[in-house]
Amino acid sequence: MTNVRTYNPSVRVGNWNEDIQLEEDTLKDFLEKREHGQLMYQKRTKLEQTIFKKLDLSISRDGCVHFGDIVSLRCPAKRDRTKYFANKEPRDACQLCVTPAINKILEAQKLEGPCNVTASKDLCSNLRSSFVITSIDGSKQKGEPLRYGDLFYLCTLDNEGGNLYLSSCRATLEKCAAKSRKQEVTFVSEPSFMTEWRILHYNPQMRMEYEGIPVPANAIALINHKYTNNDLAVEENFVIRTPFGTQEYEVSCHTYLDSHRAEQDVNHFMIMMGVPGDDVYPVAN
Repeated sequence: MTNVRTYNPSVRVGNWNEDIQLEEDTLKDFLEKREHGQLMYQKRTKLEQTIFKKLDLSISRDGCVHFGDIVSLRCPAKRDRTKYFANKEPRDACQLCVTPAINKILEAQKLEGPCNVTASKDLCSNLRSSFVITSIDGSKQKGEPLRYGDLFYLCTLDNEGGNLYLSSCRATLEKCAAKSRKQEVTFVSEPSFMTEWRILHYNPQMRMEYEGIPVPANAIALINHKYTNNDLAVEENFVIRTPFGTQEYEVSCHTYLDSHRAEQDVNHFMIMMGVPGDDVYPVAN
């Protein structure tokens, strides 16, 4: 039999000295990595603690969304919860989240693109679910209201967030959503024409009238992709298991229309922000 170790280093038969030295070097290398926090479980624990750390969303003083605001995108629960298939629960409220690959969680110190996008039932605001609305050409200053029809980038936060851009492209045989096979949505490192989005009114009969009006916070709207003219959607029939051990809905860029040619509730998103009173000011003595 080959590669069978019949004696241990204490017997001192064969290359016993080399075996002892190898075990000592392995232990020394392990202790050194543990001291500097370079072990895989230490890296994963540190990044997960950062990803799930609670963050505060921007406060909307005038009830509107602005460029530079930190927001989250929430898809409300299914309206008609009485109609669902056997052994299938109606969809709960969920919000857009970044879902990095397992190998990037173990090795990276921050979120790195490309990353998948899912919809989590956990509605807490953290690094995965908090995004910044950014002007695409710098013409819109920070604090200026976001209006229906304005183009913008939806970015993750800086530093640990990686400053990634929400992107989508037409579905092909090689590149599409994993389960629904619809148009894929990802977070990428560089901006392009595929990372440009706009807000549309959810009522198609009022869409023209609302063009150019400031977008209200915490209200239902459509997140429309300019390049393909498709809307962000939650695939309620397809669930993905994430590297964090949770089951979340798949997200695609596809417009689902009902019999009246109006977008269905899977396309409805609320731009969530804080309201006055969420922030606490110190009381003067």
